Amino acid sequence: MTIPLADIDLSDMAFWERPMAEREAAFAVLRAQPGPVRFPEPDIGFAPAGPGYYALVRHADIVGASRNPEVFCSGQSSTSIHDLPAEFNEYFGSMINMDDPRHARLRRIVSRAFTPKMIKQFEDDVQAEATRIVDGLVAKGPGCDFVTEVAARLPLKIICDMMGIPEEHYQTVFDASNVILSGGDPEFIEDISRAAELLLGAGQRLQDLVVSLADAADAGDDTLIAALTRANIDGEKLTMQELGSFFILLVVAGNETTRNAISHGLHLFTENPDQRELLLADFDGRAAGAVEEIVRLASPVAWMRRTVTRDHEMNGTHYREGDKVLLYYWAANRDEDVFADPYRFDILRTDGPHVGFGGPGPHFCLGAHLARREITVMFRELFTRLPQLRSVGEPDRLRSSFINGIKRMRCDF
Repeated sequence: MTIPLADIDLSDMAFWERPMAEREAAFAVLRAQPGPVRFPEPDIGFAPAGPGYYALVRHADIVGASRNPEVFCSGQSSTSIHDLPAEFNEYFGSMINMDDPRHARLRRIVSRAFTPKMIKQFEDDVQAEATRIVDGLVAKGPGCDFVTEVAARLPLKIICDMMGIPEEHYQTVFDASNVILSGGDPEFIEDISRAAELLLGAGQRLQDLVVSLADAADAGDDTLIAALTRANIDGEKLTMQELGSFFILLVVAGNETTRNAISHGLHLFTENPDQRELLLADFDGRAAGAVEEIVRLASPVAWMRRTVTRDHEMNGTHYREGDKVLLYYWAANRDEDVFADPYRFDILRTDGPHVGFGGPGPHFCLGAHLARREITVMFRELFTRLPQLRSVGEPDRLRSSFINGIKRMRCDF
C-alpha cells in the first residue's frame, strides 16, 4: 500500500481514525522522505495554534534528539503540541515538562521507588493481584471486555498502592486518567468546546485527592505520597501545586500506558499464535523478549514533543531556535533501517533497541521496570491458567494521536 505524501496530515484527527495498516503505510512514506516533514498545528480551541512542528519518525532522529536534551528541551511542554495556557501548569506542569537540573532533582525523589530492587519488593503484591484478576475473569466467563476486567485492573491497583491511595478512590483515578489522556476522543470529551474545562476538572479532582492524602499522611508512612510530602528540593518543600502535578503524572502514566500494553499484548498473541506457542514452550526464558516486543509494537505513548533551544543540525537537517519537533516513537519502532521485517511480531527479536519507553536520556520512562514486571506477571498468570485466551474481533481503539490506546476488546477462552 502506497499513500501519497499530500494525503498525510498528522494534525488531522481523521488520520488517526484510519485503519492501522494505512497509518503504518503513511509513516513508512514519511520515513522515506529526505528529512522530517513539517505539519501545521491542529485547532484545539483553547490554545492558539503555533508555527507548526517537524515529525521525527526515524529511529536515529529520535535517539539523537533524546540524547541531546540541552538542544531538544522538554521545558516548553513535552505532552502537548501547543503551548498551553498558564492554568494548565497547575495540574500538568510536572517533571515530564521540565529540564535539568530541576527535572533531575525531582526525578531523584521518586526514582528509588522504581528501581529493580524496589520493584522486586512489590513482586508478591503484583502476583497476588494478577491471581485475583484471573479468578475474576474465570468467574465472569468468556465474552467479557478484557480491558475492563483484566488490563486496566493490575496497573491501577499497583500504582495506587504505591502512592497510598485507598481503594475507594480507584474509580476517581481511573476516570480522571481517561479524560486527561483521551486525546479528544468524543467518548470522554463529548463537546470539544468544553475540552479545557473537562481536562482542568480532571486535574482538579486528582489534585484535591493528593492534597487530602498528603494532609492525612503520617510521618512514618512509606508511600510515595508521604515521600513527596517530605521531599526537600534546594532547601524548599514541594508546593501543593508541584505535589499535585507530580501525583497526576505518576498515577496517569502508571495506569494508562501499562493497561494499553497488556491489551495490545493479548491482541498480538491472538493474531500470532505461533508466538504464543513459543512463549508457552519456555515462558521464563522468553518472557523478557516478549515484553519488549509487545512494547515495541504497542508503543503506548505515540509521541512526545521537544522544542529546539538554538540553531542546530542533526542527521543532515537544520533546525532553528524555537522549532517544535514531535518524536514519534510508534513510527521509530517500525523503522526498516533498524528492525528486520518491522511489522512482524517476533518475541525472539534481537535487532535494535526499541523506543517504546522513550528514547535514551533523562526522560526515559521512570516506570519501565514496573511496567515490564506487571506485563510479565499478568501474562504468566493468564497463559498458565487460560492458555487459549484470545481477543475477539477488532479492538475499539482510542481516537488519539498521543496514546495508542484500546478502550474495549472482547475476549474468549
